[in-house]
Amino acid sequence: MITIYDWFGYELPIKERYRLIKEAGFDGILLWWSEYLGRNNYRSGPQIVREAGLVIENIHTPFQVQDNIWLDNLDGEASIDCYLQCVKDCAEFEIPTMVVHLPDDDKPYNALGLYRIKRIAEKAEQLGVNVALENLRNFTNLSYMLEQVDSQRIGFCYDCCHHYHYYPSYDLSSMYGSRLMALHLHDYNGNTIHRLPFDGTIDWSVAMKKIAETGYSGPTAIEAMNWDYKDLSAEEFLKEAFERAKRLAALKLYNP
Repeated sequence: MITIYDWFGYELPIKERYRLIKEAGFDGILLWWSEYLGRNNYRSGPQIVREAGLVIENIHTPFQVQDNIWLDNLDGEASIDCYLQCVKDCAEFEIPTMVVHLPDDDKPYNALGLYRIKRIAEKAEQLGVNVALENLRNFTNLSYMLEQVDSQRIGFCYDCCHHYHYYPSYDLSSMYGSRLMALHLHDYNGNTIHRLPFDGTIDWSVAMKKIAETGYSGPTAIEAMNWDYKDLSAEEFLKEAFERAKRLAALKLYNP
């Protein structure tokens, strides 16, 4: 299966967005789940996605509240309420997985943060939802939560671009590959991230071999944006993204 993050940079009516994704060849999407980014009708998304003939691999929870989850104040309480609601929404809309950003390491975890992640894990276990914690500039926070929260419902969303950009010397897929629940595949060049695969400096033969070695058999998921592709129409961008995804999928399958 090949999927793409549904907000890939172009301003499009929602039904047209999913029609173009389907016509480009994709099987499914990663669904932005928040009123932020102008998605005021986000709860209507699942029906529109499925009417377009696509599946929903996971939802991306709002990163706008990620830095509050450690805080002992009203913003902190609002953040945990947001994530718990996302778990409930996944169960209601039959979406298997949600992706969560933890704070960067300049905002270190605390006991309250651990307690809140455990609350999310408890609700996820009750409702049968996977919660995939994504790597950013948060290696210490991410590692601590994956080590301290012993739940089959708390796992890892591996973002290869964030990995090679922020912590290239760490073998994240080996460390946490046994808990891999989702992928974000995109490239970077210098400080530019979210480029199409093969348009940056990542050695994709190595990266996909590492993913294959984890035993992961889930979708090949693209998280590229059009930021450096203003000369391409949405249709052209999606066509190119799908072709790059097929190349990545072939590398993942080819693991000598």
